Amino acid sequence: MLLPIIITILVAQFLIDTWLDYLNAKRFKDPIPEVLGDVYDQEAYLKSQDYKMVSYRFGLISSSFSLVTTLLFLLLGGFTWADELARSFTSHPTVIALLFFAIVMGASSLLQLPFDYYRTFTIESQFGFNKSSRALFFMDKVKGLLIGGLLAGVLLTIIMAFYQWAGTHFWLYAWAIMALFTLLLNTFYSQWIVPLFNKQTPLEEGELKSAITQYARTIGFELENIYVIDGSKRSTKANAYFSGIGNTKRITLFDTLIKDLTTDEIVAVLAHEVGHYKHRHIIYNLLSSLLITGVTLWLLSLCISIPAFSQAIGVAIPSFHAGLITFGILYSPISELTGLLMNGLSRTFEYQADAYAKKTFSETPLITALKKLSKNHLSNLTPHPFYVWVNYSHPTLLQRVNNLHKG
Repeated sequence: MLLPIIITILVAQFLIDTWLDYLNAKRFKDPIPEVLGDVYDQEAYLKSQDYKMVSYRFGLISSSFSLVTTLLFLLLGGFTWADELARSFTSHPTVIALLFFAIVMGASSLLQLPFDYYRTFTIESQFGFNKSSRALFFMDKVKGLLIGGLLAGVLLTIIMAFYQWAGTHFWLYAWAIMALFTLLLNTFYSQWIVPLFNKQTPLEEGELKSAITQYARTIGFELENIYVIDGSKRSTKANAYFSGIGNTKRITLFDTLIKDLTTDEIVAVLAHEVGHYKHRHIIYNLLSSLLITGVTLWLLSLCISIPAFSQAIGVAIPSFHAGLITFGILYSPISELTGLLMNGLSRTFEYQADAYAKKTFSETPLITALKKLSKNHLSNLTPHPFYVWVNYSHPTLLQRVNNLHKG
């Protein structure tokens, strides 16, 4: 009964995503809006068009492969095999679940690896973005799998312990654990996770640090932790982000950002990030995420014990891990809707942060910074509005520039 619904959801999501990508691709060659006419010269614009088209075609191949392999794994008994293999080692339900997900996620990662490799060392290298060595690429993959597997394994073990102890009320305790985990990750991400992949060094004394310090002083913002991250060892793309809560808050600048932008432009970008903090966007995002997590866990508690959820993917013995797979697929349309809401909220927050940077610093360097970053990333300046509404967590460059020019 549930299997046809699962297949329908998987195929429908693929078709919708493919249609959206097609709509967006049709606008790749649209004329650039006049206000953005200084972003690209002719050579850079042609390069950006090539990059967008190559990425679009590769994405279509990758997503098609993912759909086909998922359907084959489902219809040919892949989940049955994974469950039986896990049960051949142990009879403990938690250990079975951990082995089951290790098998499924490991197989998925191996299948995805050639696509990630091609994207990094062919597409990204062809257009001058990739700076990662092959050794670093594979090391990142291994670290990502180990860290992700460890964190997911610990959470799954705790949640299953609550499930075995509290029954259908497990979601309340699981929600509390997820809230604690999310809070810790948001607070200490830069101290615990980032150093495993990148080197972070305090911004050295000089013109840039003096300008940042002066700006922070003028707005009464206490900012002592300013770090530079060695993003250039993987990519030429630049970024900056705000992390931490309370005394752990810090601004992190990519070394590529410092290389590409002027001092005033970097301060403007930082003013935007401070705007997020001043408007409490980090707190609002955290609370929204926790609310969605709570609702999701509550719905999971209503479904996880239904035998049909396990049997839908070919697992004969009802189990938490098999039910979780089915629930994840069936819940995905709801997840898409909450994703739309979160993207809309995020775009609103970006406008507010831009307005804060304009009010407390200046709109001109922020606009020139956004234009430079768009050029250096070969960004799409003419995306389809519906594609933006569904997929963008930030307004388009045109929307941000027009909004900054208002008033």
